[in-house]
Amino acid sequence: MRLLTTISLSLGIIASAFGQEKEHDAPKKGPIHFTKHKVSSETYESVGVADINADGHPDLISGAFWYEGPTFIQRHFITEVKRVQEYWDDFSTIPIDVNGDGKMDIITGGWFEATLFWLENPGNNGPWKKHVIDETGNIETTRAYDLDGDGHVEIIPNNPNQPLKYYKLIRNAQGQGTGEFKKVDVADKQGHGLGFGDVNEDKRIDIILNNGWLEAPKDPNGKWFHHTDFDFGDASVPILVVDVNKDGLNDLIVGQGHGYGLDWYEQKKDSKGKRSWVKHNIDPYNSQYHTMEWVDIDGDGVEELVTGKRFRAHNGNDPGANDPVGVYYFKWNGESFTKNIISYGSLGEGKGAGIYFSIEDLRKSGRKDVIVAGKDGLYIFYNDGGR
Repeated sequence: MRLLTTISLSLGIIASAFGQEKEHDAPKKGPIHFTKHKVSSETYESVGVADINADGHPDLISGAFWYEGPTFIQRHFITEVKRVQEYWDDFSTIPIDVNGDGKMDIITGGWFEATLFWLENPGNNGPWKKHVIDETGNIETTRAYDLDGDGHVEIIPNNPNQPLKYYKLIRNAQGQGTGEFKKVDVADKQGHGLGFGDVNEDKRIDIILNNGWLEAPKDPNGKWFHHTDFDFGDASVPILVVDVNKDGLNDLIVGQGHGYGLDWYEQKKDSKGKRSWVKHNIDPYNSQYHTMEWVDIDGDGVEELVTGKRFRAHNGNDPGANDPVGVYYFKWNGESFTKNIISYGSLGEGKGAGIYFSIEDLRKSGRKDVIVAGKDGLYIFYNDGGR
């Protein structure tokens, strides 16, 4: 039976369709509820979470400031960030102890400076020192992923129309960062979109581009083979690699970063092992699905898709730029994705997704909260669970 992908908005608790519930059975929970909390009106588009001051509480890092947990009222200056029109040139926030001093640093970069760099945590309220990693070319955004399976993430910038490369933090014998990076070249060119995962079941991490996927070599120093199976246009960062329908083959979840559409592509293999991809709509009615995460947001042990519309990605020049904004989680029901609202509405009521958001348990409640920056402000959506 062919899978049909439809969109349905969950508005309440779904009653059991298989008879009357017994009195002693636990009530079925509906969609989880979130409490919206405004942190700042700053318009940076990226936010990370880390314990910056080592007090045991997670803090927020966004643009030129970090916000001290658990209240996130007190903010501290990090460094000046370049401003170009509506943009702040800060398109990712990757917390990592780069120099092995026990303090959490930040890796970031932007489109206009075309440079990947790390910011050194001084351990006090002084400004953070900026260290250039490489002049990479324009950075759409950057992601961290353990590509080689050694337990440490590599840093991979998305540089449209530039060579694809990643950066490996050089570590000492104790596994601590040294502050230096090794550059590894992967391919001559990349486009808009980037993802990571095992496409061909060989237990190695492949890299997904907007125009195909790069098969990881057996030899870490070998050549990556480009399979030109598809063309996703201005694809999301990341493109997610997950087995959506649990058939043993990893599928792809792709947003359109600068147009309408959110889809999953079902991986198929014929009797000869030839691979193909079948497109299924998740949400064709919203635009600028630029970033997303695959995480268990409702605590049932099964991951959901968390994403939203990037507000004014191209300063109002993308299709659907003036549509209402929102952040959502989509739950797979065995045949399709069900859309659940975290936030939705016009500017001031709804909240859009930025270019890099975070999901963390900020209150140590056992539930994952959603932290979203953007040109419409910095907000926390506290996860209150189902009701």
